[in-house]
Amino acid sequence: MQHTTETDDHFAGARAGMLKEIAQEAAEAAGWTGRSKLRAEVLEAVGRVPRERFIAAGEAAEAYRNRPLPIGCAQTISQPFIVALMSDLCGAGPGKRILEIGTGCGYQAAVLAELGAEVWSIESLPELYEGARTRLRNLKYRQIHLRLGDGTRGWPEAAPFHGIIVTAAAARRVPPALIDQLAAGGALVCPVAEGGSLGSLLGTPTQRLYLIQKDVHGVVSSRDVLPVAFVPLVEGS
Repeated sequence: MQHTTETDDHFAGARAGMLKEIAQEAAEAAGWTGRSKLRAEVLEAVGRVPRERFIAAGEAAEAYRNRPLPIGCAQTISQPFIVALMSDLCGAGPGKRILEIGTGCGYQAAVLAELGAEVWSIESLPELYEGARTRLRNLKYRQIHLRLGDGTRGWPEAAPFHGIIVTAAAARRVPPALIDQLAAGGALVCPVAEGGSLGSLLGTPTQRLYLIQKDVHGVVSSRDVLPVAFVPLVEGS
């Protein structure tokens, strides 16, 4: 069942401004993403999640700015536009089974739950896992299942999934286990770190967000959505 949070009215203006920025950025990125606007229910879901509850208390004034913020362990809470875009691309909605790789602070999982999806989320860092578990329990999200471990292996006993979101950049390719666990007709969204001259020049790989789709016959296709910047995906934990 969809859970609706009670957001603090103190942030109402900032929240409305954030949603407006997300809509504007979606329109500006249409040439890359192929969609000029996100589903209304996605924006509504983002608007219901109290982002200030997912970051350090000292960062609360920045909670509804459309940018990533630190959450400890050298990790970040993703930019709200990217959270909204990935939620839209994976097709999250009522009755959908969604796998998330990289729970972080739990914000993306909360947005997916607000869309009515049942969520399985894996985090490799114990400190973030414990924080997210406590936070999501306090916010009364009952349809989010958490696991501490190596997300690149997926969650095979709960597969297949209608949608999969990876919130960290995989090295050069999407983990094959995740593609295997994607249901026919499903969509997987994953940033991939790539090599190349630009990455070599900057000392870091460039990253692209990929949408991988599996048709009803199990045939897999992929397309490059847009350039992104994520923390690296931790493997083998």
